[in-house]
Amino acid sequence: MSSRYMLRPVKDRKQWDGFVAEHPDGHILQSWGWGELKADASWHPLRLALWDTEQRCMVAAAQVLQRVAARVPRQVGHLAYIPKGPLLDWSQPAQRDALFAQLHPYLRWRGALALWMELPQVIGSEGSDHIVKQVEAMRFRPVHPIQPSRTIMLDLTPGEDALLAGMKEKWRYNVRLAAKRGVTVREAQTLDDVRAWYALMQTTSTRDEFGIHTLDYYLRAWLILAPRDQGRLLLAEYEGQLLAGIFVTFMPKQAIYLYGASSNEYRQYMPNHLLQWEAIRQARQRGATSYDFWGIPDTDDEDEAMAGVYRFKRGWGGEVVRFLGCYERVYRPLAMRVARRFLTR
Repeated sequence: MSSRYMLRPVKDRKQWDGFVAEHPDGHILQSWGWGELKADASWHPLRLALWDTEQRCMVAAAQVLQRVAARVPRQVGHLAYIPKGPLLDWSQPAQRDALFAQLHPYLRWRGALALWMELPQVIGSEGSDHIVKQVEAMRFRPVHPIQPSRTIMLDLTPGEDALLAGMKEKWRYNVRLAAKRGVTVREAQTLDDVRAWYALMQTTSTRDEFGIHTLDYYLRAWLILAPRDQGRLLLAEYEGQLLAGIFVTFMPKQAIYLYGASSNEYRQYMPNHLLQWEAIRQARQRGATSYDFWGIPDTDDEDEAMAGVYRFKRGWGGEVVRFLGCYERVYRPLAMRVARRFLTR
């Protein structure tokens, strides 16, 4: 291994986020703030960068989240997870080899049983097949993904008129209907705004039968990401009554619709359509080139539990894509075999 590349922890938030923001695969789950958010959920973030000692710059990075899984005895060890990373130029074998040659022993030394790596690249994108071959050659094996494996990506490079033309006719009609009926959209400004939105999250969770985080989790997400202009909670109202809200994250090239909730009242006023359109418009104004609707069912089966959500997201005209997925490299096979028994209970 060349001594030109050295793996070092990064302690400076602005330096870290600057690299993530500029990287072609930079993702909100690799941001400093996401690590802070997950630290409150019992994950310990390690922000590790590969430095080119000749050029004196970062060339690769990985935010690794470490945690003792529920029910796994602490003395057995912990799990290491890279969400939507690493941020690496896979066409540079010297950098790739240097990163993993130093990352693996470092994580083993810290007590990791295994490394889970959820790649940010999309199947069929440039170089994706080559990345998979490299990953498998390094003794990683595919495992069940943690993040959504499929999503809908909307290309934001066309103008607003073209984006409107690209969505289903009913969606265009609903966007205009909401505005015509007096629905307005504003950005959350206070903790009370977030609490009111969380009440809608509880309503939506009961109605649509899906799990949600705690109020503290969403408060932390807003308090961490909103001041850094990496997240916005957009609220749709009618005559002062909160009808719906969506939490959208922003990186320079990409916006992600992460969480959404709506009331059971005035649903015929289509507040969700106006919210999404406003988020799309804001993302374009910020220079983003894609809008990720963040997760759809694995199949197009109409009997899927979230088929209705899929239909709503599909109507905006984006492209269905599948990510390369999650890969695992086991460091301590015997201990990991013990841990898996707890993980599958």
